[in-house]
Amino acid sequence: MARKIRTSFLYVVAAIVFCATLYYHFLWNAIFASSATAVVQTTAISSIINNAVDENITSPRLAPQVNNPWTISTTSILIPDWEVLVIVSPEDTPLLTSNSGDYVCLYENNEVSPAVPAVVLPFPDRATFKCLFPKRSRRVHPFKQPIFMKSTETPPGTTSPLTELLRWTHIVYDSLTTDEDIVLFVKGVNNRQGINREPSEFRCIFGDDQINAVRTAVTTSMQEVFRCQRPELPELTAVNSVDKDIDQQRIKVSLEIVEGNRVVPSVAYYTNTRKLDAGKRKSLLCASTMVYNVGKFLKEWVFYYSRIGVEKFLLYDNGSDDDLGKVVEELVQEGFDVNTYSWLWPKTQEAGFSHSAIYAKDFCTWMMFMDVDEFVYSRSWKNSLEPSKSMLHSLILSKSSEFSSSMKLSLPVSEIGQLIIECLEFGPSNQSTHPIMGVTQGYNCRRKHENRHKSILLLEAVDDSLLNVIHHFTLKPGYRSRKLNSKNIVVNHYKYQAWPDFKAKFRRRVSTYVLDWTQPINPNSNDRTPGLGFAPVEPQGWPQKFCEVHDNGLKNLTRRWFRVESSSGDHQMSWQR
Repeated sequence: MARKIRTSFLYVVAAIVFCATLYYHFLWNAIFASSATAVVQTTAISSIINNAVDENITSPRLAPQVNNPWTISTTSILIPDWEVLVIVSPEDTPLLTSNSGDYVCLYENNEVSPAVPAVVLPFPDRATFKCLFPKRSRRVHPFKQPIFMKSTETPPGTTSPLTELLRWTHIVYDSLTTDEDIVLFVKGVNNRQGINREPSEFRCIFGDDQINAVRTAVTTSMQEVFRCQRPELPELTAVNSVDKDIDQQRIKVSLEIVEGNRVVPSVAYYTNTRKLDAGKRKSLLCASTMVYNVGKFLKEWVFYYSRIGVEKFLLYDNGSDDDLGKVVEELVQEGFDVNTYSWLWPKTQEAGFSHSAIYAKDFCTWMMFMDVDEFVYSRSWKNSLEPSKSMLHSLILSKSSEFSSSMKLSLPVSEIGQLIIECLEFGPSNQSTHPIMGVTQGYNCRRKHENRHKSILLLEAVDDSLLNVIHHFTLKPGYRSRKLNSKNIVVNHYKYQAWPDFKAKFRRRVSTYVLDWTQPINPNSNDRTPGLGFAPVEPQGWPQKFCEVHDNGLKNLTRRWFRVESSSGDHQMSWQR
């Protein structure tokens, strides 16, 4: 019996030894294979990365990491259309500009997508990139910030917890320092439908350390705009960079919700006072608009308005990736005063106009808010042989003083602070492509009745809240708006253009009235196109739509003013040269 037990024990020991040997053998092979695979994957990144945008292609698998000395310090925001906006820190931005190369976003589940360069955000300068948020990464909650790195770098094997990806729906995205206060632009606190919380519910907070941060009172709270008192901090000093002065001390600024001491995530900085740098002379009339890929339309707009009285142009670039920069440079070289301001933030046209109203206040007396497909036209000009700057200047000066001079002295006198002009909407006018001579020449058929309006604003009359609805602003007490007679003056709005141009424009509307035109939300908005539906598909008979009245007034006028004869004997418009 004892011999059988001893024999069984020996068999068990032998089996254990045999299994252990096999286990270590397979474990060693697995480790070796895994290491070899990692080397192959790392080597393959550069060749795979160009195809990573196609989500049918499997992305390379990499070890997630954060504290990598080769990566760049960034903050990332998930914006609409599943894009990730990567904002490089002010400290690392000079390194990127001096070192060329391809960059990638590495996500928590080891997927990679290419980083496409975007604009440089000002004050302080920060390079930005956009990465596609991979479909498989969208299944892992909460979403984590990607690692931003060169595509050729080998990530280390060490891992650290990734911070949560910031959401566009709740963030302080920009700031502007005036001589008197700080203006913050904040998503997700006030309601766009008009529900604005009281200023006393908030404080502005300066600094990353909440315990030692400086706090000041909020004085106005309206839409996405919050104004607060300047902090008692040492004056910021500036150092010279290649292109402009930047603040040496970089102090984060955010909005704190008093109840619960909750701080809204922020990518904004407290800076020195910022104003439009547009020379010493104050202009009577400027024009401001928000643009996206309008390079082929811009020259016609600038040529026209500069000849009838606009002296400075301020473009809020909403992330254009066409030749806008080149066109602006050409216009400046030709003597036009055109300035651009990088404003990447999606669906923030009202906030951008609020920014413009205070940013340009010291250099512009009146500001005209018109899109690049909108042209002010007075029927009284139809017989003018050539344009004149007095056409808009006299309109401003006469209409703004007309009301006050006609009032009886015994009644309170209100000054005109805003001129309201009705819009006429033009249709495709049988055009299938962009008219090479410009929109004023190509589109001559419109709807019968006016829709919406646009404004010319006296900047000193703007209410402190900076409240606007794109088309007009709220004014300070003592000022009023004046609606001009549409029988004399209108805005020709070339809204419904040839289908390729209309489709490109409407898919990327900067307006916030229709957040996503492909969703059945707010279907009765005036920003929606009758008969278009919710898909980017050309409606049947599009070239003939919205044609109720043939109107050649501005077409004939601009042809008389701007037509030139080319060297070949053909005629073209002056903005085509």
